[in-house]
Amino acid sequence: MDMQLAGKRALVTGSSAGLGRSIAEALAREGVTVVVHGRDEERTQGTADRILAEGGQADVAVGDLSTAEGAEAVAAKALSGGTVDILVNNAGAYDQVGWMDATPEIWAKTYQVNVVSGVRMVRSLVPGMRQSGWGRVIQIGGGLAVQPMSAQPHYNASLAARHNLAVSLAREVKGSGITSNTVAPGAILTDTVRDLLWQIAPAHGWGETWEEIERAAAESWVPNDTNRFGRPEEIADAVVYLASPRADYISGATLRVDGGTIRSVN
Repeated sequence: MDMQLAGKRALVTGSSAGLGRSIAEALAREGVTVVVHGRDEERTQGTADRILAEGGQADVAVGDLSTAEGAEAVAAKALSGGTVDILVNNAGAYDQVGWMDATPEIWAKTYQVNVVSGVRMVRSLVPGMRQSGWGRVIQIGGGLAVQPMSAQPHYNASLAARHNLAVSLAREVKGSGITSNTVAPGAILTDTVRDLLWQIAPAHGWGETWEEIERAAAESWVPNDTNRFGRPEEIADAVVYLASPRADYISGATLRVDGGTIRSVN
């Protein structure tokens, strides 16, 4: 299916590895020129080189979006090649800190990294979308935004803020040709997650083969209706769809790609 994205330009934040890299590569395969972003120059260039090797188009923007200076540098680099038509706010971080160890300073830092960084990109790039009369802003959120755990309260809250700001932005840009949506992944099998599961499987008695480990881990950690973890490519496909003209009539929405982890009719 032609997603009608050839010739568009996208910035995918946090795309030097993991889920962001899969999103950047998927967009590039649709003919999008992708600005690959990361804080590590070598890894960021590595993702861009992968795209170029496949015949895609890619630029590189390196910087820390949690600071005003870093965000300004990334936005300037992204815009140096023309208007950015698609913004995917994927960059973020999480830890395993619980309520009693999550100090107010940790809460504030998490909010800067996971929320304010995206706000900076919206403020820098959406004006150009308005001028061109078309654009896409996509937040990468998660199920913890609506069904938080006791653990990682600061991270859960930052995801909820991402979901909320996506809807608010949709109201702000109504009638402009720009849409604002959220893709909410479940547990995704990135390289880091796969390595972790292999390491802890013996202690949990999850089995010896990968098939046994994945099924047992999914049942124990993230019960869902597919009995497995999602793949980065499945999230990337959802982003490509929402980024395309085929999703013109979708704005202010959350597209859950979680195997049925979140059980809600809303």
